[in-house]
Amino acid sequence: MSTEKFWVKSYDPGVKAKLDYPTGSLGSLILKAISEHPDKIACYFFNTAMKFSELIELAKKFGTALQKNGLKKGDVVIIDLVNCPQFVIAVLGTLLAGGVISGCSPLLSEDELAYQLNHSEAKAIITLDAVYDKILMKKLADKIPNIQILIPTSIAEYMGFSKIKVILGKLLKKIPSGKIKPWPGKTVLKWKDIVQTPADLKEVSIGPDDLCLLPYTGGTTGRPKGTMLTHRNMVSQVVQFGHWLGLEPGSGTTLSAFPYFHMAGTLVYCQSLYLAWTQILIPNPRDTTHLISDWIKHRPTMIANVPTLYNMILNDPKHKEIPKAAMDAVIAFVSGAAPFPVKSIKDFEAEMGATNKVVEVYGMTEASPLVTSNPFKRDKKIGTVGLPLPDTDIKLVSVETGKPVPIGEPGEVLVKGPQIMKGYYKSPEDTAKALEGGYLHTGDVGVFDEQGYLKIVDRIKDMLNVSGFKVYSVRVEDILTKQPDIEICAIIGLEDPKRPGSEIVKAFIKLKEGIALTEAVKTNIAKYAEENLAKYEVPKQWEFREELPLTLVGKVLKRELREQKTK
Repeated sequence: MSTEKFWVKSYDPGVKAKLDYPTGSLGSLILKAISEHPDKIACYFFNTAMKFSELIELAKKFGTALQKNGLKKGDVVIIDLVNCPQFVIAVLGTLLAGGVISGCSPLLSEDELAYQLNHSEAKAIITLDAVYDKILMKKLADKIPNIQILIPTSIAEYMGFSKIKVILGKLLKKIPSGKIKPWPGKTVLKWKDIVQTPADLKEVSIGPDDLCLLPYTGGTTGRPKGTMLTHRNMVSQVVQFGHWLGLEPGSGTTLSAFPYFHMAGTLVYCQSLYLAWTQILIPNPRDTTHLISDWIKHRPTMIANVPTLYNMILNDPKHKEIPKAAMDAVIAFVSGAAPFPVKSIKDFEAEMGATNKVVEVYGMTEASPLVTSNPFKRDKKIGTVGLPLPDTDIKLVSVETGKPVPIGEPGEVLVKGPQIMKGYYKSPEDTAKALEGGYLHTGDVGVFDEQGYLKIVDRIKDMLNVSGFKVYSVRVEDILTKQPDIEICAIIGLEDPKRPGSEIVKAFIKLKEGIALTEAVKTNIAKYAEENLAKYEVPKQWEFREELPLTLVGKVLKRELREQKTK
């Protein structure tokens, strides 16, 4: 396949193949953007609305506190929070102080948390008071020597509720809480003290190739890797995607349930801040009732979620309350981080009156994270992840030989562009392997069509070998999900004891709400599979479950399915 960017012909009118990128650090560019809209709301969080002028002041105080307590340029700050105002404040404050941001899930086990704190050589952490009390102090007190600054806080700080409601919430365990005790040998800063600190931020000289973010990958094969993303990477990414969608600075509002410690959520807050857009903060991604209430109340311009969350919205009866004006205000439903089955997209758009508004994207942490997107103005190609973004080159190569494959043939997706990572932190061998030949080797298998639209058909590690035939799990899942009783389907391969080197196709099924698991339902699903799949693709084993294991952003954890004992 030619490496010529033949997909450019399919771009929306006005979208350029090559872009100009501003100089300056991400933090300085964000500060410039939001300073031009001081009275615009920066974020909504429950009953609180914070203006950009307030965000700037608090971010400078946060950065001042870090610097006065020893943070130097390039030091890593772990942000171990749910989506809340403190997260956004800490992001901007850390960037302005010259630090590097590493997002972290508050739900990590103590072993996982200790690993990220130590491997990243983090100097500071801001976390929930409950995590500080119950995990850091009680379980990791002698296991995180490099951490010098600890900032515990509570999500109740900015909920805007009365004191009595906060107290009741903590008593009823609806608001996580913990005691903040001194930590000998370390600096512990309470949030109330930080917000009262006079802002005296020292300017730091930051170059485009200095580190900006250090997100950790999911660790599907061994320990998670720290992904080194530079200021050039992140500035390029927000410019690419903003240009792709034609987004105007200061003009919109974003609603997303992507956790901000996940790279998809990172792009949401970076893009919103860079454009001076309002953010609606959702701390619990599973609370669709809260999400829908905020949708109705604040009428966002853009919504970004994982496919399973869009399905959860449909299953929440409250979505019927969304007025047409609130629906019409949304210009796009961005979907990423996992495949969105074609039927599910059509069901969502039909039910929500959102014809042609779902925009599927594709990417990975190592790409800051976006690589492709469906067009925004032209008709999308449902079932594909769209076209490579401006200044992004993609080539597909044979999994077996490494040679380019022709259009229409599957091959590993290799990517080059200004958004591609610098490498893996303290992992030169993994870096050399991932960036061999100057392209990021994604581990995904894709197919280009004649117009340049890319369809992801599998992960290399998820491809099955059935008696010599390749079975692409994503294809099988997409077809089975069109069966009217199935909500989620996950395909894995099991060793075939009768044929060494061959695998058996096994399907894990979650039925739609209200569908009872009867013999008739099982028979109908099996018959549908036989009629719509190649013989070697038809699952030989079926397992029906009320729930499937999901990541925090809604991907099915196939690793867990493989490890669990089959029934």
